[in-house]
Amino acid sequence: MEAVLVAGLLIALFAVFTVLRAVRIVPQARARNVERLGRYHRTLQPGLNFVIPYIDRVHPMIDLREQVVSFRPQPVITEDNLVVEIDTVLYFQVTDPRAAAYEIANYIQAIEQLTVTTLRNVIGGMDLERTLTSRDTINSQLRGVLDEATGKWGIRVNRVEIKAIDPPKTIKEAMEKQMRAERDKRAAILTAEGQRQSQILTAEGEKQSNILRAEGERTAAILKAEGQSRAIDQVFQAVHRNDPDPKLLAYQYLQVLPQLAQGEGNTFWVIPSEVTSALQGVSRAFTEALPRSAATRDASDSEESVARAAKEEAAQAAEAAAEAVADASEGEGPRQISAGGTAADPLADLQQKNAKRVD
Repeated sequence: MEAVLVAGLLIALFAVFTVLRAVRIVPQARARNVERLGRYHRTLQPGLNFVIPYIDRVHPMIDLREQVVSFRPQPVITEDNLVVEIDTVLYFQVTDPRAAAYEIANYIQAIEQLTVTTLRNVIGGMDLERTLTSRDTINSQLRGVLDEATGKWGIRVNRVEIKAIDPPKTIKEAMEKQMRAERDKRAAILTAEGQRQSQILTAEGEKQSNILRAEGERTAAILKAEGQSRAIDQVFQAVHRNDPDPKLLAYQYLQVLPQLAQGEGNTFWVIPSEVTSALQGVSRAFTEALPRSAATRDASDSEESVARAAKEEAAQAAEAAAEAVADASEGEGPRQISAGGTAADPLADLQQKNAKRVD
């Protein structure tokens, strides 16, 4: 009885194991090849699939998504015999799981070796400078060659990118020196351009400033001249309009004479010859009778006689003083200032004499 139970349990376990091997679930964007009795039968699609246990053999999953593979740096010789190390990155996608499994044993290794050989052919026809500046050209050539070679393997190469190009250390140092020299040259050129521009702007500013200053001075001079012209014109018109007599002019001329003696450094001053004519005009002003008002007409005869006599004596004294001053100016020339620092005033002497005679 126990033997029958053990046999039944073993059969049940075998049946469950068989059922489990008959059911295969494939994830999305995956594929699995099935061989029946050692021969390719079909490719399992994503989802639930059934196979015959112990007859069908299911291979490992193949990823149908785009994959990225980074290859280690490879030494490549350029046209100018320089060894550079190039690091590449490959983007590919499996389009046919059957060809990827049966057309080539290891498609990753095959793609790597094909990339290296193609890269050496492409870089061998370029010098170092062109290699460093022609990455797009290298990428397009690599992609064309790889896509054509891997098409029969069921693989599509989408992109090939050069991640790094490392020249030798000595070349790097030379390139750094060249780059530093170029930058120093550009910096010197920019500095010189800046200084030149600054000097030009400064000169233009000074030029504009001088022009504006000259225009301002010219305008100020014109306005000043116009003002002086108007002032002289108005004074001239006022003088002619009022018709001044020689008496007023002589009196104004005599008022200016004391200003000649002003100043601490004056030791002598000159009396022009025109003083005689001015004094003569003043004397004539004293001798001429002034118009009398209504109040003076009522004055007593005695006062008029006294005043008339005083005026006659003052006139005679003024004429004598004028003649004396004229003789002195003609014979002696410039008069010396007195010890007190003031010049003798003939008009003051004349007034003092008149005052004494009136008394």
